[in-house]
Amino acid sequence: MNKTTQAEIAVIGAGPGGYAAAFRAADLGKSVVLIDRDPTLGGVCLNRGCIPSKALLHISKVMDEAHSLSKMGVLYNKPSIDLDQIRSHKNKIVSQLNQGIDKMAKARGVETIQGLASFKNNNELSVKTTSSDSTIKFQQCIIAAGSTSSMIPGISIEHESILNSRTALELNDIPKNLLVIGGGAIGLELGQVYSLLGSKVTLVEFMPNIIPGADEDIVKPLYRKLNKQFDSILLSSKVTKLEVQKNNSINVTIENGSSVTRSNYNKVLIAIGRKPNLELLKIENTDIKLNVDGYIDVDAYQRTSVENIFAIGDIVGNPMLAHKATHEGKVAAEVCSGHPAAMDCQAIPSVVYTDPEVAWAGLNEVEAKQNKIKYNKGEFPWAASGRAIAMGANQGKTKILFDPENKKVLGVGIVGPGAGDMISEAMISIEMGVDAEDIALTVHPHPTVGETFAMAAEAFLGTITDLYVPKK
Repeated sequence: MNKTTQAEIAVIGAGPGGYAAAFRAADLGKSVVLIDRDPTLGGVCLNRGCIPSKALLHISKVMDEAHSLSKMGVLYNKPSIDLDQIRSHKNKIVSQLNQGIDKMAKARGVETIQGLASFKNNNELSVKTTSSDSTIKFQQCIIAAGSTSSMIPGISIEHESILNSRTALELNDIPKNLLVIGGGAIGLELGQVYSLLGSKVTLVEFMPNIIPGADEDIVKPLYRKLNKQFDSILLSSKVTKLEVQKNNSINVTIENGSSVTRSNYNKVLIAIGRKPNLELLKIENTDIKLNVDGYIDVDAYQRTSVENIFAIGDIVGNPMLAHKATHEGKVAAEVCSGHPAAMDCQAIPSVVYTDPEVAWAGLNEVEAKQNKIKYNKGEFPWAASGRAIAMGANQGKTKILFDPENKKVLGVGIVGPGAGDMISEAMISIEMGVDAEDIALTVHPHPTVGETFAMAAEAFLGTITDLYVPKK
């Protein structure tokens, strides 16, 4: 029997954006039902992405730091890897956070359903669970269905030796050699993890540089380190063929211009991006419109072309980041609840959690030159930072782009340990419209890598004493 229930707000997807939307709407007095296919809340980010990857990155970073201490007179034996224990540690962290989200849902009175939700029309959802089918009639709906890993165009193959971000995080074994396809955040982070755990890693990237979204000078210190850690890095290259062998290894054909190479790998990780989870939603049963890029089209209030249906997160387009989804979720919930809200942020920060970390926000130099936007910049090399030198992080750098007229911050790029935390100060600067003098005159603690933000502003102003900058 098909049961029909009523809901003020139905939220599809319990990832960072979905549960934020559900919890905020509940806090504003709405009755909310939260639907997700997974048995646990948290979505891809918590269960199969951001959090487990950071747990593994922390382990690999500590291993690398321990190794680097040999240069400082502290010697360790070669580490012994217990994969079962590492997996247990990772899963424990995920489980702890799962439980926390579940408790918050219960405390707020949010009804949670494990099932597959799809649209029947502009006002109804069909929900399939393991035991029954039901219909939810909603006043308003927030779509937070997320995304899934993209595959290589023209290559459709599934095999246990061909990994994606989810299966790579399962850490079933450490292959002798691993090919990583894609030089973005996921490929670099997981590639570094596997490399430090013992795999010989080869990276293939279609573009002429890794992390195409960031300036080359900010990426360069990471590239130098990966060049030492990885077996090889193949830029401006593409994989054209994958062939599974009888021993479960993968023969790979790689093209670089007119050059074609064929190599064999124990496993291949495909990390070329993600695509929106649209296929199961049956949005064709609604009047929801997609944009030219194939994402759900929304306005500044996260509202779709249907008045009572909103969409947030990966399913509305780039950047596909958890923190963007969270903010969009809160906006959608507040608008649904009759409160004034809009997604009008000046920038979205991006972080690659490798070692060293790479972080950027706002305008970068490539974009500025492409769009003929005038800028000046202040830079501070971490080779002049006492704290960075003590940490062995003298390859780091802090760069700020300023408007030449009003000296306000246009964009920031940082590379080095803790760059992902430092970019928060950059975001406040961009959002608040602060100028170079505001930053330079703010007393930063010494010795820290955080003070390099102020020093970059001082370098721009010509007031810096920790560097000698010849007068122009």
